[in-house]
Amino acid sequence: MNSFSRRRRLTAAALTALAVATSATACSSGSGSTGAKGADSGTYTIWDPYPQFDKNSNWVKLLDKCGTQAGVKVKRTGFDTSDLANKTLLAAQQGNSPDVLIVDNPVVSTLAEAGVLTTTDDNKLDTSKVDPNLLAAGQSGGKTYGTPIGANTLALYYNKEVLKKAGVDISSIKDWKSLTAALEKVKKAGKKGITFSAIGTEEGSFQFLPWFWGAGAELTDLDSAQAVSALSLWKDWLEKGYAPNSVLNNTQTTSWQEFASGDYAFGENGTWQLAGAEKAGFDYGVLPIPAATGPNAAAPTGGEFVTLPVQDDTGRYATSQKLATCLTSTQNLYDTDTTLSYVAPTSEVQDKQVAANPDLKPWVDAVKTAKGRTSDNLGTKYPKISEQMWKAVQSALSGAKSPKDALTSAQSAVK
Repeated sequence: MNSFSRRRRLTAAALTALAVATSATACSSGSGSTGAKGADSGTYTIWDPYPQFDKNSNWVKLLDKCGTQAGVKVKRTGFDTSDLANKTLLAAQQGNSPDVLIVDNPVVSTLAEAGVLTTTDDNKLDTSKVDPNLLAAGQSGGKTYGTPIGANTLALYYNKEVLKKAGVDISSIKDWKSLTAALEKVKKAGKKGITFSAIGTEEGSFQFLPWFWGAGAELTDLDSAQAVSALSLWKDWLEKGYAPNSVLNNTQTTSWQEFASGDYAFGENGTWQLAGAEKAGFDYGVLPIPAATGPNAAAPTGGEFVTLPVQDDTGRYATSQKLATCLTSTQNLYDTDTTLSYVAPTSEVQDKQVAANPDLKPWVDAVKTAKGRTSDNLGTKYPKISEQMWKAVQSALSGAKSPKDALTSAQSAVK
C-alpha cells in the first residue's frame, strides 16, 4: 500500500475509536521523543506502552540485546497506553511510523483497518505456536496483524479466612447459583461478599464481559435474554447486599483496595494484582470466573501485540521482523511475561511459568478460555458496543432502568 492511500484512510473515526479502545489496565505516564525514525538507517525505533521501565530495566536491556543481535541500534520510547495509540495514528499520517510497535490488543484491529499495520503474511512473523484464542485479538478481516507478547485476564481472588468462617468450601463453587449461595453465607457470617468495577468506562465493560459471555451472550446482541440474565445477576447482588454500591464508581484499582482490606470474600481482578495480593496480609486463592451453568466463563484478554507498522521504505521490514522475533522468542517471552505479571501466549512458555510458580495455574486456565474484545470480527465496532454496554450497566445498577430496558436501549443505540 502506498503512503498516500494509507494516510487517506487515517480518518477521524479511527481517532475516535482509539479514544475508547484502550487497555483496561493502568500504566503510568511517560515522556520522550516522539520522532519515529532514528538519525540513520542503522537505527530502528520501537514504541511500547511500558513507560514505567527506564533504561536500566530488564525490558530495555532486552530491546538493546535484540538490536545488537540484528546488527542495529534500537531507539525506544515508552508511552502511556492511550497516548501511544493516538501518537501512532499521527505518526502514520506523517509517514513517520515506528519500525516496531507494541500496542494494547483492542487497538490492533483499529490500526489495521486504518492501514497502519502490515500483516503477518507480509512481514513473515511466525505465529504458529500462539494459542488461537489469544491470536484472535490481533486479527481482522481474516488477516493477522502481529503476535501477542503476553496476556492478562480476570479471575476471582478469594479470601480463604473469610470463606472458612462462613463455612464455604471453594471447591463447591462451579456456577452462578453456587457462587451466589456462597455470597449469602458470607453475608450471614457478618462479612462482605464480592467487589468489582462497574464504572462507566472501558474498565466497567472489561469486568462485566466474563458474566456477559458466561451467560452465553454475544456482543452483537446486547439485549438478548442471556445478556439480561448477566446484568440481572449483578443487580441482584447489589440489592441483596452481596456487593457494595461503590462498584458503580470503582475502578479496578479501587475495587482491589476494597478486597485488600480483608473484609471481602471475593474480588474480581486481574493478573496485574498478584504482587499486591502477596502483600495483602491474608491467605488468598484464585478461582476462574464461573459461567452461568459452569464450568469457566470466557474472560476478556488484556495485554499487548508486537506489530510492524507500514513503512515507506519496505527494505526495513526484514530487520524489524528480526527484532520482533527476538522479543517473542521462548526465553525472552518467559522473562518479559514474568516481569509484566502476564501469562505467556504459548503453551510451551505457560508450562514453564507454572513449573516455576504453581500459583499461576488458575491464571493459565483463565487465559486458555479468554477471548479478545475485538474477536468475532468486531474490529472498530467494539468501542461503540462497549460504550453502550457500560452505560447499560450503570443505568441498571443505579436503579435508573431495569436490566432489560437498559440493554434494550443499549442495543438500539448501537444500531
